[in-house]
Amino acid sequence: MSPDLDVAVVGAGMAGLTTAHELRRAGLDVRVYEQHEHVGGRMRSFRHAGYTIDEGAEQISEQGYRATWELLARLGVPQGDVPRIGKPVGVWRGGRAHPGVADPSAVLTGAGLSPRARFDLARLLAWTGSHRREFDADHPERTPARALTVREFARRYHRDVHDYLLQPVAGSFFGWDTARSAVAPMLSLLLEVGPAVGWRTYRDGMDLLARRLAEGLDVVTASPVHEVVTEEGRVRLRVGDDSVTARSVVLCLPAPVAARLHVNAPADERAFLSACTFTPTLKVSCLLDRPLAPPSGTPLYVLLTPDAEDDVLSAIIVDHAKHPDRAPAGKGLLTLMADARGIPELLTAPERQTADRLVRAATRYVPGLETTAGRHFVHAFTHGLPEATPDALRRRARFMARAARPVEYAGDWVMLRPASEGAVRSGALAASRVLSRLRPSRALGRTRPTSRPTEENVS
Repeated sequence: MSPDLDVAVVGAGMAGLTTAHELRRAGLDVRVYEQHEHVGGRMRSFRHAGYTIDEGAEQISEQGYRATWELLARLGVPQGDVPRIGKPVGVWRGGRAHPGVADPSAVLTGAGLSPRARFDLARLLAWTGSHRREFDADHPERTPARALTVREFARRYHRDVHDYLLQPVAGSFFGWDTARSAVAPMLSLLLEVGPAVGWRTYRDGMDLLARRLAEGLDVVTASPVHEVVTEEGRVRLRVGDDSVTARSVVLCLPAPVAARLHVNAPADERAFLSACTFTPTLKVSCLLDRPLAPPSGTPLYVLLTPDAEDDVLSAIIVDHAKHPDRAPAGKGLLTLMADARGIPELLTAPERQTADRLVRAATRYVPGLETTAGRHFVHAFTHGLPEATPDALRRRARFMARAARPVEYAGDWVMLRPASEGAVRSGALAASRVLSRLRPSRALGRTRPTSRPTEENVS
């Protein structure tokens, strides 16, 4: 009996939708299964009373997101729908906000760093600059930073470089514990995306690209996949109460979930899957009756609250500064990011209790918040972001060199790149690997691959 599908894609986040888009362009019969009732995964946005609320990812960049920009162009999304944010990132220290984080000018302005730490920041920038060609976000395992953790790497510099730069950036944007995650992926990504002045958002919510991709695909929502089994000549999926077969399956899910679903995964795959651990993320959206923000001489997009200053919050995002359409005219929208250390407890707490705790903590930085906030929404992802541990870094090269197989994987964790660009690139790579094995005779407008794909083929 022939399989039901050419390819089944599990997960309708950016990795899954990109994979399905590329395979559909090649003429394959592709279906995407998504357990939730919406697409986008950690790129999802939802709309409420005139507010556009980003549940997960917050921005992209005009640098370092080549695959994303190519997708946007292919889908006809004008650059005006991806406007520049144009506001700086600040860090809290000594009772006030210091703008300039993620900007080379911090060497001069300080951005919360002491004079000695600014000197060491200059040393850090000089070192990364001299090794710039060796920092490739697609190959973080090859960098001169080796498998050092962020904390280990920071020991060569003044303590402030860790406490008021590397830790708050890692803790807020990546959800990382600096003692557990490798510095190489972080430095590679920061070098590639460039200063905060070049960061952008999607005008109509961070799920814009996901929604546009899904429009041209066969996506079945509210359809959880419970098991994936490789059989002779095909792959069987248990979807709800049904069984579906496919010539190939691409698991576009966090590594721990993919490992659980693929019950007979080869041992050499499981080694990397097991090493790709995730941190949970949690944030609270505050719908305001006026546009409050942390006081600062320069209006901020994000205020980072380092572990050295706060054990409840990691950052405050000023969404109405990110783009004015995120909130109705005269209103405001803030996102309160929870500190990773407290998230496990918050995940099991009632949502109202969680929101109250974060709002109380944020009042220190945004006076009047408690009396101004209206509705609160809590967004939590048990598998929020890949940790990119040294163990995963060491195991990645062997995983990437494996032969193409009936079950493939895609997700930011494959690239050890905790960003939507990592998901897009991994989706393109997974599609290339599937095509190299299936070699569809009805491929539309695409040359058949003649060799096993590598990262270089899609980067």
